[in-house]
Amino acid sequence: MQKINFVVVGKIKESFYREAVAEYVKRLSRFAKIEVKEIAEGASPEAETADILRAVRGYTIALAIEGEKYSSETLAKKLQTLCDGGKEISFVIGSSCGLSKDVKQAADCLISFSDMTFPHQLMRVILAEQVYRAFMINSGSTYHK
Repeated sequence: MQKINFVVVGKIKESFYREAVAEYVKRLSRFAKIEVKEIAEGASPEAETADILRAVRGYTIALAIEGEKYSSETLAKKLQTLCDGGKEISFVIGSSCGLSKDVKQAADCLISFSDMTFPHQLMRVILAEQVYRAFMINSGSTYHK
């Protein structure tokens, strides 16, 4: 079964975000084994670098505002290619201060979901939903219309 890691800085404080992420992780369980790895928030993105780099495995996709913008279909194709190659995948979401230069340079790919800024806790929900959507697109489901 495909292995996907969500490497995220900080803990989710609001229960509604936790519940939403848990729901998408549950939905994804028929396609992939999802592991959420929470990294302690440091005083700066640089202080979190070593812990993030220890937590990532396989092909690493970091979420960064300067990253390439993907449509849902493009993300689905990217994930299908990686899954077909048997690669473990790690998505990285930084804290409200973002990711260090070293984490971004170590990533295989930088993607941006928008030019807008979102709370990093909400980005976990958006990421989980988009990964679920990608698997649904790849399975031919009508979820993505």
